Parts: sequence; C-alpha cells; structure tokens
Amino acid sequence: MPDIPDKPRFAFCVKATDGRARTGEIAMQRGTIRTPAFMPVGTAATVKAMKPESVRALGADIILGNTYHLMLRPGAERVARLGGLHRFMNWHRPILTDSGGYQVMSLASLRKLTEEGVAFRSHIDGSKHMLTPERSMEIQRLLGSDIVMAFDECPRADRPRDEIAASMELSMRWARRSRDGFDSGGEHAQRSALFGIQQGALDEELRRISAQKLTEIGFDGYAIGGLAVGEGQEAMFATLDFAPEMLPADRPRYLMGVGKPDDLVGAVERGVDMFDCVLPTRSGRNGQGFTWNGPVNLRNARHAEDTDPLDERCACPACTSYSRAYLHHLHKSGEILGAMLLTEHNLWFYQALMQAMRDAIAEGRFAAFARDFRRDYLAQ
Repeated sequence: MPDIPDKPRFAFCVKATDGRARTGEIAMQRGTIRTPAFMPVGTAATVKAMKPESVRALGADIILGNTYHLMLRPGAERVARLGGLHRFMNWHRPILTDSGGYQVMSLASLRKLTEEGVAFRSHIDGSKHMLTPERSMEIQRLLGSDIVMAFDECPRADRPRDEIAASMELSMRWARRSRDGFDSGGEHAQRSALFGIQQGALDEELRRISAQKLTEIGFDGYAIGGLAVGEGQEAMFATLDFAPEMLPADRPRYLMGVGKPDDLVGAVERGVDMFDCVLPTRSGRNGQGFTWNGPVNLRNARHAEDTDPLDERCACPACTSYSRAYLHHLHKSGEILGAMLLTEHNLWFYQALMQAMRDAIAEGRFAAFARDFRRDYLAQ
C-alpha cells in the first residue's frame, strides 16, 4: 500500500447551511471531499471514456467503484495482489465502493436470497457465487476502499408493504453484520469509513425504524437507499422531505444512484450531501449532453449544421473547441471521440453544478439559485 499522509481517518464538518441545504467537507487520509459532492461512477475500475487524471482535473474529489463487478472481474484478490484499487487504476484520492446489494437485486432471475446472504450466478460466465455482509466487507477491504458501504437488499418501491418491511429488517440485520465484519478488518478499518444504508422505500414509518436501528449500530455516514428505482421524481422528493432529517445531522447523507441535474438540486434542498449516478457518463456515450439550459440530444438532425458550442457557459474542451455540428457528426458516425468529448462535458457540467450549489449555500442564496436553475434547465 502506498504511503498515506497523516490525516484524519474520517471527519465531517458542516461549514454553512441555507435552509436544509448544507455545504461542508469530509476529511480523509487520501484527501478532502467537498460537499455537496457528486461521485463519478467507475464501475469496473474506470470512469468510462475518461482518464483518471482528467476526472480529477474537472473537479471530482472522489469516485465510486463497484463491488459486484470487480469481484467478478478481475477479482478482488487479484486487485489486492496488484496493490489495491487506487494503484491499479491510478486514482489516488478517495474511492467509495458500493456493497453489491443493488446489482444483486437487479439479477433477480439469477439469485437466491436467504438470511445468510445472496447466492447468485455471474452474468458473465454463469459461475456460482455467494455474497454475504462479511464477504462484501472482505471484498471492499481487498479493494482498499476509503468509504465502504454496508451490505443491504434494495427492494422496489412497488412491492407490498409487508415485503418492504421484511426486506428493511433483513438489511438492518445485515448492517449489524457489516459493522462487525468491517471492524474486524485490521489496518483497513483504521483508515477507512463505513456507511450504513437506510431502507423502507417510500414509507415514513419504515424509514424512521431503519434510521433508528442504523444510528444504534453507529456509522461514519448514512446513505438513503431504495430510491431512484422507478418511483419517479415526485415520489422521491416526497420521501426526501422526511428521510434525510431522520439521520444524524453530524454525519454525511448520501443519496445513492441519483441522478438528473434537477434531482440533485432538489435533493440538496432537502439536506443531502453526496450523490453518484451513471447518467452523465452513459448519456455522454449516447449523444446526450447536459447544459444549463437543459439536456441536448446531439443525434438530432437539427444540430447537423449548428456552429454554436454545446453550452456557452461551459469551459470544457467539447464546448470551447468544437461545435454542436461536429459533436453531432461524431455521434452519428459512431466515433469514439464523440463519447469521450461528451462524457467529459457531462462530468464537467455535474462538477460545475455541485460547485455552484456549494457557493450558493455558503453565500446564503441557495433558494434563489435553485429557482433560477429550474427556470432555465426545465424551460424547454
């Protein structure tokens, strides 16, 4: 393991609030994370179409890696033998790894859920695997994650309430086992952090029970799970009207898997500090660019002779050096450069949005910022 500066294991400080929105910092040994923070997703030890140094240059303080995918390929033990995930992918700032619970949920036809954990078949080669809270902690330790996520089940919000309640209770038992498994991790546990995950779908009572159980166990940070799984923005915001406030105010709150730019603004309004989503990179590969005036589909024929930049307010290479017409041509032609430029633009935009929100909160003008953002972004 490379030398790590003598810094706090994990320390969260709220520097300013404006309504329920807040801005602060998470200090960790591999660097400081400014909040609200958006984490680019590096599913398989890479943020798709981006070099790690480019991800850092656009303002990202932390990225996300995926436990499920990395355990299958190249394998957590192999990554450990190669010096850990940071060295393997040449990213030397904090990495958060999810627990694998969401990916296992999405493979319902290939899995069997029990109290012990989840037995499933690999989507790659059909090989059999067992993922438990203890194994999830072991994998994340082998990867060398800075922020480890507790293992949980993520049910869809449209399941019957009794099923959602049973799933939440199972996740809370797994949270206790995750805590114990993490704490037995020796040196890794002494320099990294563990987040618990609140569950309960859209149900306020179940969310409160989940938050109480997690707080009793004790975690460095708390995630809000079970949203952005098809319930829609209105239902998500209604849940965020109460869910974040149930979690300890002195710890970061992380909304998993979210989302669109207007989702981020609405969630920050409701007290959320951290986000991740594949949307900016996936959209970049598929010809959609996010701008301050809303999303733009560059595959649309109306851009074929448009000499304007994608976004006049953006300073990324795609906007300062290329026209909409050229970006349209690249995506219609299937050229790799199109995915590279638009992915970088989208991540640049997301980081610019987070910085704008941090500034607005610090200056006590977040309500006006959110109003103006929605006016421009949702106008089309």
